[in-house]
Amino acid sequence: MSAETPAAAGQFTRRRLQFRAWRGERPFWAGLFVMLGGLPIAYFPYANLQIGHLTLAMATTAGAGSLIIGVLLVVLGVSLWFQKHVRVFAGVAAILLALVSIPVSNIGGFLIGFLLALVGGAMAVSWAPGAPPAEEPPPAGGGHGGAPEGAVADTTVLEPADGTAPAGHQDHSQAPRTPGENDLSGTIPANGANGRHSAG
Repeated sequence: MSAETPAAAGQFTRRRLQFRAWRGERPFWAGLFVMLGGLPIAYFPYANLQIGHLTLAMATTAGAGSLIIGVLLVVLGVSLWFQKHVRVFAGVAAILLALVSIPVSNIGGFLIGFLLALVGGAMAVSWAPGAPPAEEPPPAGGGHGGAPEGAVADTTVLEPADGTAPAGHQDHSQAPRTPGENDLSGTIPANGANGRHSAG
């Protein structure tokens, strides 16, 4: 194995993904079917079939008309690839040209070109661009770290082992309290219950 094998494989994968993204943004298969339908319609009137020493010519009186229909179908198929906004016009035109090829070009290229162009035109008319993916909202907290979603941040202040209070921390345990100070229980401070009900 050569040293360039991994790089070549990576480039092939990247090209394949680019082609898949390009193909998904346009009616790719409709254009391909319309182009393939134009080839037998244009080819058969000018082809000669050899059977042993017998040459069978399949030319019709409208050979030029068959060539024009085939070339127009190929052009419509290419326009479906590179001008996707004309997909409805190109699809209807491909269907009409496929129908016209039945009497003009050897029953629509022996029904092969007719069926391919008809299916491709119908696919082009029915194709619709996909909706762009919706953007996800940014995560809470702006994505700058912090506690994971659903976790409760711990705000406990730990005191040092030597018993001194940390900086910015006030010790309220020895401070005298007046009745009602910092009482958020909604009880009357005069009863001294401080939110607890006495039994009796």
